Amino acid sequence: MERDPLNQTLSTHKKVLIVTYYWPPAGGPGVQRWLKFVKYLPEFGISPVVCIPKGAIYPMEDSSLCSEGEGVHLINSPISEPSRWISWLFKKQTSQLRKGMINEKNPSVIEKFLRAIRGNFFVPDARIGWVKPTTALLKEHIQAHGIETVITTGPPHSVHLIGMALKKELDICWMADFRDPWTSIGYHQSLFMSAFVKKKHKKLERHVLGTADHIITTSHTTAKEFGLLTDQPIHVITNGFEPLVEKPKAQLDIEQHMKGFSILHIGSLLSKRNPEILWKSLSELTQEHSSFKREFSLHFVGEVSEQVKARLSFYGLEKFTVYHGYMGHSTVRIFQKLGRLLLLLEVNSKQHRGIIPGKLFEYLASENPIIAIGPQQWEAGSIIKETQAGNVFTYEDKKAIKSYIMDKFSDYFTGENSVKSTGIERFHRKALTAKLSKIIHGTGN
Repeated sequence: MERDPLNQTLSTHKKVLIVTYYWPPAGGPGVQRWLKFVKYLPEFGISPVVCIPKGAIYPMEDSSLCSEGEGVHLINSPISEPSRWISWLFKKQTSQLRKGMINEKNPSVIEKFLRAIRGNFFVPDARIGWVKPTTALLKEHIQAHGIETVITTGPPHSVHLIGMALKKELDICWMADFRDPWTSIGYHQSLFMSAFVKKKHKKLERHVLGTADHIITTSHTTAKEFGLLTDQPIHVITNGFEPLVEKPKAQLDIEQHMKGFSILHIGSLLSKRNPEILWKSLSELTQEHSSFKREFSLHFVGEVSEQVKARLSFYGLEKFTVYHGYMGHSTVRIFQKLGRLLLLLEVNSKQHRGIIPGKLFEYLASENPIIAIGPQQWEAGSIIKETQAGNVFTYEDKKAIKSYIMDKFSDYFTGENSVKSTGIERFHRKALTAKLSKIIHGTGN
């Protein structure tokens, strides 16, 4: 009788099944977290098997990540994406919504309609149809291969319903990883949910949090929020970074675009993250200092909402601005190494205090100064202060923002970098995986 190759491969390691919607060729921040965990887990005596959707429609794709997923044992579970048929009717609007580009101030009737459909007919999200068939498929796999630990990661939070169903039917340890909050996440307010649907979300959230053996969050704020809803163990494992490669060949081409004093934003810039205080500050600096006007440029790598572009134009910054569009992760890392001042923005609301953008940690790895603007008591801001990687401002700190930008502009002229980051090693992907492995092995707090 032939030996099962999977059982043979995993015989010396603890077997873990990870269920995730985002996996290469998906691009964007959602794919990075578990792609990197999977890379390092074998070094800690853990052999991962990853269940991913077959036929998923990702809002962004990054072929440069595909090589990182090579060699990983994958289970492909077919998925039917509602956006596939909706996009036939409303191609432009569907594309924008999937990218998170929501028009908050003046949404069209079609945009309101699509958001209402998404919010009230797909609970908790549009991937709910993937739950039942994937649960059935994984139940057989778990039993056949003796897997004892299942990890689900969301958003989409419907993935956690797969873990909850498997936990009820099988003797497994289930860990639910929340890359973002659930019912308190900002975009829920834009989906025109009925009171009944909001109540259903709350019920599902409590059920998942009360059933999982371990809950993982990416911020202490979310951990504290969940702690009011469950007595189950909650662990905070942030996102992280890997060291930048020195002087890749593509850097020479990008350097031509990044000459002078470049302020750089990486990632999607949504309409709610539209800091007029910064745009006004930059506009004033170009008028007050001829040297700043001559050397300054503003760069965006990623999707930028039309509302943000309109305000940049209003403040006369379009002639200083370069929109590079969405780019693969390997190229993005070169940009962030070259940016003179790295821009981190968050919505000015209490609900976003616990949001720690994944790009923050790669900003740290670049060793370039960060200028961050966000809500008071912002957890990402605390990390920047602790690591001495830059400065953090609220949406009322116009004078301080201008002063900080001019300080960095002076450093640019002298060829200095006043940022001396400390303690960032704990955010290395391998260090974070070590923390995760202790939880999986039952030796971590």
